[in-house]
Amino acid sequence: MPLFGERKPFALVQGTFFAHSARFSPSGRYVAYTSSETGRPEVYVETFPQPTGKWQISATGGVEPMWRHDGKELYYRTPDNQMMAVAVDSDSAAFQAGIPKQLFQAQTIPSRGLRNVYVASPDGQRFLMLTPAGAPKPSPITVVVNWSGLLKKQSGVD
Repeated sequence: MPLFGERKPFALVQGTFFAHSARFSPSGRYVAYTSSETGRPEVYVETFPQPTGKWQISATGGVEPMWRHDGKELYYRTPDNQMMAVAVDSDSAAFQAGIPKQLFQAQTIPSRGLRNVYVASPDGQRFLMLTPAGAPKPSPITVVVNWSGLLKKQSGVD
């Protein structure tokens, strides 16, 4: 339902398929959603409030789209739990989407109708996810600072 004009509810997506997980872009000009119209869940973006353009974002299945805070990226999960990111231009007159890129393997709980099993930080650099209890923890990362000094010290060169 638009919050301006007639304020009359209408169906954005119509058909015999399942559509869910709709998210408005930060500008409010687009809505991303999951639809099974191709026979498997895929992520789409459509103009709002007038349905004058529609773009398929995912290529090999996708669910739970979420916009980055500035509207320049769209995130989603694949059926095998890969977190994906797609650069988008939702500010110009014509919507444009880049090629989906894998971010990481996610370990989320099955969504089963939950609204959010993950959220992204406003800058898209961190993700908070609902994970299964007892899920294996990722391997720790070791960061070596001043490694060149360490090499000099080990070789006896100052």
